[in-house]
Amino acid sequence: MSTHAPNEPRVLSLRQQAPSPGSRGVAGTPPRPVGGPQPRPPREPLWRDLVGDVLRRERLAQERTLKDVSEAARISMPYLSEVERGRKEASSEVLAAAAQALGLGLADLLLLAGDELARHARSRVVRSRTSPTPPTARYDGLCLAA
Repeated sequence: MSTHAPNEPRVLSLRQQAPSPGSRGVAGTPPRPVGGPQPRPPREPLWRDLVGDVLRRERLAQERTLKDVSEAARISMPYLSEVERGRKEASSEVLAAAAQALGLGLADLLLLAGDELARHARSRVVRSRTSPTPPTARYDGLCLAA
């Protein structure tokens, strides 16, 4: 039998109720640690972000507009913008066309992006040396332990 009065609206909360002191939280999950969120390690950059950064840096170094490069590469300007911002995974044909429009070969573009990735990996190793328990970073099959 319900304790709910028949002519009164019934309200069900959709928000998760805070666990009472001493309880284990919702559905037996352990309580969250006190002291705020733990810092997350820096995330590995995505390849599309690295390639996009290289394309944008090269275009700006040449003082060219997005419209100019997109027309030379025969890529739509909105699409090239999304590639530069790392929002789209461009095909090798699109990357080759964008690189060529900037006076680069596809290999040049990929080498520059690879250099950025290597620089990021090295900086992660250096940062991990200052942490109390340094993680092991792997790069190109080599173990770069601190």
